[in-house]
Amino acid sequence: MKSTVDEIRQRFDADLERFSNLETGQSAAIDSPLAMALIAEAAAVTTPHARHVLDVGCGAGNYTLKLLQDVPNLDVTLIDLSRPMLDRATERIEKATAGRVTTIQGDIREVELSDGQFDIVLAASTLHHLRADQEWRDVFAAIHRALRRGDSFWIFDMIESPIAGIQQLMQRRYGEYLTRLKDVSYRDHVFAYIEKEDTPRPLLFQLDLFRQVGFAQVEVLHKNNCFAAFGALKSREILPI
Repeated sequence: MKSTVDEIRQRFDADLERFSNLETGQSAAIDSPLAMALIAEAAAVTTPHARHVLDVGCGAGNYTLKLLQDVPNLDVTLIDLSRPMLDRATERIEKATAGRVTTIQGDIREVELSDGQFDIVLAASTLHHLRADQEWRDVFAAIHRALRRGDSFWIFDMIESPIAGIQQLMQRRYGEYLTRLKDVSYRDHVFAYIEKEDTPRPLLFQLDLFRQVGFAQVEVLHKNNCFAAFGALKSREILPI
């Protein structure tokens, strides 16, 4: 059985410091600093008029802080399961923007988002907690509705391969990365909570899902091993039903 939402929340409540380093990002994720920079720059060049960003699974706020370096003084809405994470993110982000900071403690599957409310949506290392395919579709569709026309949705997350041999290769290489980062016991610790908590989907599944829910343009910024940074733009036009 996979972890419940409450079990995941409890782990993140106790893991605050690991998510509070803007220079390293979440170090267990391969190329985390590069992904933060690429997503911030991609959001800035595709959505330079942005006024309001939504950070889904914001953790301690690293992705929004990086974005604010390129698109300053945004209004910010933060969603996370963990109240300590939201409090830390708010403390850091309020120092970096003249905009309003709003927090929502909750699960993105249950939070109600208003249509056309946001210009940029960020989701870093969070969507892999979604379970059934329909949950993925519902969340992508809700985010599409919540964006204004012409605006953007950016993801950095763990992905899996639908090809068993490739998935085994990626798993082995990711284990080698974690061992180099710290040691074998750390590798085993990370693999244990991935097995318990996470249900990632292939990159192509998510790119197809963008198009299925109505995004007009899709882009892959970076992929290394079992992590990828990618996103999509909502059409500027009102499409016929």
